[in-house]
Amino acid sequence: MKIDAAVLDHHGIAAPYAATRPLRLATLDLAAPRPGELLLRIDAAGVCHSDLSVVNGDRVRPVPMALGHEAAATVLATGSAHSEFAVGDRVVLSFLPACGRCERCVAGEGYLCAVATAANGKGVMMGGGHRLSEGDTPVFHHLGVSAFATHAVVDERSAVRIDGDIPPEIAALFGCAVLTGVGAVVNAAKVRPGESVAIYGLGGVGLAALLGAVASGAEPIVAFDPVAAKVDLARDLGAIAAHPRDAKATIDRVAPGGVDVAIETVGKASVLADAYAATRRGGRTVTVGLPNPAEMLMIPAISLVGDGKTIMGSYMGHAIPRRDIPRYIALWRAGRLPVERLLTATRPLAQINAALDDLAAGIAVRQVMIPEPKA
Repeated sequence: MKIDAAVLDHHGIAAPYAATRPLRLATLDLAAPRPGELLLRIDAAGVCHSDLSVVNGDRVRPVPMALGHEAAATVLATGSAHSEFAVGDRVVLSFLPACGRCERCVAGEGYLCAVATAANGKGVMMGGGHRLSEGDTPVFHHLGVSAFATHAVVDERSAVRIDGDIPPEIAALFGCAVLTGVGAVVNAAKVRPGESVAIYGLGGVGLAALLGAVASGAEPIVAFDPVAAKVDLARDLGAIAAHPRDAKATIDRVAPGGVDVAIETVGKASVLADAYAATRRGGRTVTVGLPNPAEMLMIPAISLVGDGKTIMGSYMGHAIPRRDIPRYIALWRAGRLPVERLLTATRPLAQINAALDDLAAGIAVRQVMIPEPKA
């Protein structure tokens, strides 16, 4: 079938993206789903810094690539006669479909699945090959999803069924921002009631981590970002928030000796070093940001032993999507995880390059693209 999708042909094109247009809307051919796969109508797709990192060249991926990885969708067809999904099912998409058989999956760490990670790095489906093409040219998949499009074919293991009453623009956020940010708090850091938490960076993932810290009963929660509007939002959501230049003074005032848990979401080694320095003796530092691979972290090596500190990476919030997305949605329904506060705007897919500009400028928390279905 013919679909419309936002395609990246070259990395590192300079901003402003609304003028340079690194993503072009193209008409692509989408192959039918194979066994174990789903044909979906994309209902809403969030714009994440991981998308921007591919555009600006921080995360080099094969091109041409159809971008987008955080989405809500509706099942139009199944590739298997006896699928667990049915036509009309509403789903949230995960950007790492665990194979269930590799060493890490068997150990309960599907977020580190070797098979899915390899497929994502190559820009192909976990079942092998491409389902997208433009004429005779294969088009690579972004994290097995490629959601900046009217339709997609995904592995069934990328999909989590949800109830049909959740607005698509809210449901999409559970696929990355919420999964990653809340998961960093509850799964990776395992924040306990009464523990102090510092959050560095208040984009979609950072603010989701803030929501997770509030829901976990953390106290106090401090949060830092250079964008005043995000600082104001963080305060409204329950944090003591400030500009990063005031981070040390703020922590010294409310958590002398450092915080129990520091979470870095910016994707900068220098910010991670600041977060680590802000963690108390015996505390935990969790990083979820994706820095440029050339960046190196500089910390006092002796502090790991001498201060008994822990530093850990959290990919996809240590999540098991089929376990965690339903429970995060349950918290949202109970009013304990107000994910809708992360939504800055909904925009038509034709405005994807302008949306990248707003993301890069720090104007937006989460923008959601609404594809216009083909006639």
